[in-house]
Amino acid sequence: MKPLQKIKSLGLPMLALLWVCFFWGTTWLASKEGVQHMPALQLAAIRQFIGAVCYLSFFMFKKTPWPKGKQWRTIFILAILNFVLSNGLSTWGVKYISSGLGAVLGAIFPLWIVIISLFNGEKLSRLSITGLLVSFVGVCIVFSDYLSDLIQPDFQLGILLSITATITWALGSMYTKKKAKNFNPYFSLGLQMLISSILLFAYTGATGTSVPILAIPAQAWWAIAYLVIFGSITTFVAFIYALQHLPTEISSIYAYINPLIAVLLGAIIFGEPLTVVLGIGILVVLFGIYLVNKGISVKK
Repeated sequence: MKPLQKIKSLGLPMLALLWVCFFWGTTWLASKEGVQHMPALQLAAIRQFIGAVCYLSFFMFKKTPWPKGKQWRTIFILAILNFVLSNGLSTWGVKYISSGLGAVLGAIFPLWIVIISLFNGEKLSRLSITGLLVSFVGVCIVFSDYLSDLIQPDFQLGILLSITATITWALGSMYTKKKAKNFNPYFSLGLQMLISSILLFAYTGATGTSVPILAIPAQAWWAIAYLVIFGSITTFVAFIYALQHLPTEISSIYAYINPLIAVLLGAIIFGEPLTVVLGIGILVVLFGIYLVNKGISVKK
C-alpha cells in the first residue's frame, strides 16, 4: 500500500480513536452529574438496561445465535464483575470524590492485572515491575493533594468504591481474555448489561435505595441519555472499530487521555481542584501504566 493510501485508510480509524479518547473521558462527568440527582446504583441500573435493549435489539435483528450451555455461566460472571461491581461501584464512587480523581483511579486497572498475575505465580518483566513502582509513586503524589480529605468518611468510601471497581474490572478483563473464544463477546455485552441491570434493580428495590421513576429529575435523565449514547453505544462501537484497524500500541492511548480529559473538564465544569502537584501526579501515574502495558506486550 502506498504511503498516501495508507494515511487515508487510517483516517476513519484515527477519528474513531479520537472519539473514544474524548467521550469516554467525559462519561465520568456525566456520572458525577447524574449521581447528584438520584441514587448511583439506580442510575447505573437504568443506564445498563437501556444500553442492553439497544444492543440486544441490534443482534436480534441480525439473528445472532444465542449463547448455549456453559456460555451463560461466563456471561453471568462477567455481568457481575464488569457491570454490577465495576460500573456500579465506579458510578457510586464519584458521588463522593471528584470525577477527575475517579477517572485517574479507573485508569490504574492494568496495575491490578500485574499484581493478580504475580499472585498467580507468573513471572513479570522488569518493565512491568518498574511501571508498578512508578505508578505507586504517582498515586502517592496525587493523594498528597487530598490529604485533608482523607479523614472524611465519605471521601474514604468513594476511594474504596473506586478502587474496588478497578480490581473487578481487571478480573473481568482477564476472565474475558480467557473465555472470549468460547462465545460472541460483543453480543454478550448486551446480555451482561441486561443481567446486571436486573440485579441492580433488585438490590436497590430490596434495600429501598431507589426513587420512583417519575421523581427522577430531568438533569439525571440527560446524564443517563449521555451515558447510554456516548458511554455504552457509539463510543464502544468506535473503540472496537479503532481496535480492529489500528496497531494495539496506538489504539490503547485512550487509556492515557481519558483521565486528562476528565480532570480538565471536571475543573472547568464542576470547579474540581486542578493543581500543579495533581498534574504531576497524574502524569507519573499514566507513565507508570504505560510502562506496565509495554512490559506486558514485550512479554507476549
